[in-house]
Amino acid sequence: MGAQLKGEEEKMKCLLCSGEMEKTTVPYTVDRKGYHLFIEKVPAYVCSQCGEKYFDEKEVEAIQNMIKALEEKLKNVLVAA
Repeated sequence: MGAQLKGEEEKMKCLLCSGEMEKTTVPYTVDRKGYHLFIEKVPAYVCSQCGEKYFDEKEVEAIQNMIKALEEKLKNVLVAA
């Protein structure tokens, strides 16, 4: 259909409530047996209506890599103990 105007960004809609998503940073926590990981500021889209959070693939991959590295280091610590 029509082309976007220069400087006009297409708005994302929430999959749960169809509210408008806003790009911001949010805290992210992981609780696992043996550790608690807290990341203070992770880029995300947050629904202005219901608060649902969506992360870009690169942020999800970075978090997963952190968790894998942390679990590997913890495994080495537990083996050494």
